[in-house]
Amino acid sequence: MAPGLAERFRVLAYDRRGYSRSERPDSAGSVDEDGDDLAALLEALELARARGDDLLRGNSRCASLPAAPSSSARCAAKSRPSGACSNDDAEAQEIFAADARSIEPIARRIAEGDHARAARQFVEEVIMGPGAWDNALPAETRAIMVQNAPTFLDELQDPNANAADADALATLDMPVRLTEGTESPPILARVIDRLVDLIPGATRELIDGAGHVPQLTTPERYVAATTRAAQRASA
Repeated sequence: MAPGLAERFRVLAYDRRGYSRSERPDSAGSVDEDGDDLAALLEALELARARGDDLLRGNSRCASLPAAPSSSARCAAKSRPSGACSNDDAEAQEIFAADARSIEPIARRIAEGDHARAARQFVEEVIMGPGAWDNALPAETRAIMVQNAPTFLDELQDPNANAADADALATLDMPVRLTEGTESPPILARVIDRLVDLIPGATRELIDGAGHVPQLTTPERYVAATTRAAQRASA
């Protein structure tokens, strides 16, 4: 997405702690630590009091991180963790429980050191579908996922990874655009329904043909959606 976004924005991307080029600490990481890291990064870049034309973008689990820093920036996010759904939504909670059960063998494989098979299983059985590992992901992306498997296991074992603070979301003071894809798992629409109810002024957009990882499968459409979110917030 970076080249397309760079046509309009100054683009800053970083590797979260434990991923890719960032250091991998001996201790397990957490989503709270990721939020603190992002806040510290914005402070170091003098973006902690972000201007009105600044935009924070996150995807999947990382969609929760832009809400962590105290910032006036706009937020564009895709697919928030399952904790956003109300405990009263029994059907949604059962679907998330089934998803958690499907993750268990992947976590075991990572713990046993079988990172390559775990990454393939995650892609084909959880986020993209059969055949996607070989046919939809570049070799470089596959290698990165295998390399980052130990930190992903930390996330799976983090008890706060899927939590959502409804009270905090209700006081979120930034324009928020939530996106979903026509090919995304249907349960994620329920998550966005709930978030739109919780976050003041939050808007949503459906991206035709996009799945759970639109930055890989439909990057041009996702760039366009992100740009529209920025234009709407600055209007």
